[in-house]
Amino acid sequence: MDPPETTRQPAWLARLRKRLRILYHSQQPGALRFQATVLIVDLAIIVFFIASPLLKDRDYFLWLDYSIAALVFLELVARALASTHVLRWLQQLPVIIDIFILVTLLAPAWLFNLGFLRILRLWTLSKSPIVWRPLNKHHLGAYRDTVQAVINLLVFIFVVTGFVYTAFVSDESGIEGYVDALYFTVTTMTTTGFGDITLPGTFGKIVSIAVMLMGISLFVRLAQLIFRPAKVHFPCPQCGLSKHEPDAVHCKACGHILNIPDEGGA
Repeated sequence: MDPPETTRQPAWLARLRKRLRILYHSQQPGALRFQATVLIVDLAIIVFFIASPLLKDRDYFLWLDYSIAALVFLELVARALASTHVLRWLQQLPVIIDIFILVTLLAPAWLFNLGFLRILRLWTLSKSPIVWRPLNKHHLGAYRDTVQAVINLLVFIFVVTGFVYTAFVSDESGIEGYVDALYFTVTTMTTTGFGDITLPGTFGKIVSIAVMLMGISLFVRLAQLIFRPAKVHFPCPQCGLSKHEPDAVHCKACGHILNIPDEGGA
């Protein structure tokens, strides 16, 4: 077991880290208000990322960009201090993606072509307990997989849109702006394929094929989650099976008696 990081650190730092752990992980009213504020700020940041291609030529774009960078940096530092083991926390994929996003914000002129990857912030946010606690609190945890599938689909759409806008904007392709790139992405991934906008060259055809295959897969996954009966997350004490019907009395894998809490509590 790794030694705790609370050894040999100043008292003020230990108090700060303890306070941040409470704010990020506690269910106390003050902590829940803090988590709701963080969630609202993160959603506003994601809206900025989606709108960035439309705002990049505005005079205030750099001011907004660096302001967002400051917010992302502060949140990363706070999350690092709230973690029990910072080095282990740094190795997590969502954290690595957030650090990369911060780099693109600090160097917007050099890395703007990679700016479309900033929407991955929505995916990293979906891995945070802050998003799912309100669902669980209102007994909507059974819809977690569906919400995650919607988020995955949105992230895919905007990542592909940003890539197409960055790599293929030209008169030859018919893509003259961000909306054209979004239109191409949606019509391709749904296999509607009106043909009024096409990506030129062999590489363009490969991109189109990849978008169709991955897009259809995400749509099918989302449709399965929407139309199949909802299940609750309740690990079986005996075999560990985590998904069951809401009214299940026995585990369908091992037959162990279950005690699934209803919407009124345990």
